[in-house]
Amino acid sequence: MDDIFNNIYKGKTVLITGDTGFKGSWLAIWLLNLGAKVIGYSLAPRTEKDNYVICNLENKITHIQGDIRDYQTLLKTFSKYQPEIVFHLAAQSIVLDSYKDPLYTYSTNIMGTVNLFEAVRHTSSVEAVVNITSDKCYENREWSYAYREIDPMGGKDPYSASKGASEIITSSYLHSFFSQKNAANIASVRAGNVIGGGDWSPHRIFSDCMRALLNDNPIIIRNPDAVRPWQYVLEPLSGYLLLGSLLYTNGKKFSGAWNFGPLSQNMISVKQLVEETIKQWGAGKYIVEQATDNKIEAHFLHLDISKAINKLKWSPVLNFTQTVALSIEEYKINHLSSEKVFNQRIEYINKYTELKQNVEKE
Repeated sequence: MDDIFNNIYKGKTVLITGDTGFKGSWLAIWLLNLGAKVIGYSLAPRTEKDNYVICNLENKITHIQGDIRDYQTLLKTFSKYQPEIVFHLAAQSIVLDSYKDPLYTYSTNIMGTVNLFEAVRHTSSVEAVVNITSDKCYENREWSYAYREIDPMGGKDPYSASKGASEIITSSYLHSFFSQKNAANIASVRAGNVIGGGDWSPHRIFSDCMRALLNDNPIIIRNPDAVRPWQYVLEPLSGYLLLGSLLYTNGKKFSGAWNFGPLSQNMISVKQLVEETIKQWGAGKYIVEQATDNKIEAHFLHLDISKAINKLKWSPVLNFTQTVALSIEEYKINHLSSEKVFNQRIEYINKYTELKQNVEKE
């Protein structure tokens, strides 16, 4: 399988914060497949079913258990392993949890970003950094057009506000410390609602669907008409990896903010997602429960990806039906041995890479 990232990652030391999380663990698997030496820094995984655990990543990468708020431990990790490329995913990533513990959310997502860039600033080996934030970093005005990288940051809930702040911090560090010729090249990225195997996070509709269907329970949905940009996990990860490779090889011209959203036809309501999931699963039902907690959640959110398409030559390749189908397949193999699950993940990555190559040739 040809490397769509020009063999940049082969033999490189790559540090991932948040490697035990959903996207972080998938990123670690892909980097292993590319021949990178992967260093992970994160809290322990949430459950024994998480992707990190069922793929036995603790025995495949170098993992340091640590809190992103612990600057000294983070700095020691950078100093010891001297990473060349860094992907920052460590975060409190659940909107509803941010209402329960806003202090933890803000300290993790804001000061965690500061700690990350301070560690980078004091580690001369680092050439490229990608800070993964969220599509919810934008000041959501519930309008119909897609948000562009130049639109203002905002956030009515603690999670969204913390991600907007992380973006502002990234921009500040870029202009204050990383604009010089010999400094690391840094960028931030925003993706949509990412789904795929191994995610058991609470209050995420697709993992809620899988929990319910696997236990023959009805799926409970709160906001059936809310429209989200659904993405299969490898879609945005391909953008992160492409951007990281370009930051490493081409310097400052790729610094700044980037959107990696789905195709426009993947803008689907929660109700449509649940109905498609039940259809492809072959059984199940759902119940709509009226939200009673008055928590603010965006109704409509869409990303403009024209910058990534035009300047990075990146584009998503999967439609909505494929996105759901691949994700369901990955949950159905959870009962296999860790080696079989890991090998299946590699197979999905290789198939996705081949598909992306074929699309780009057309």
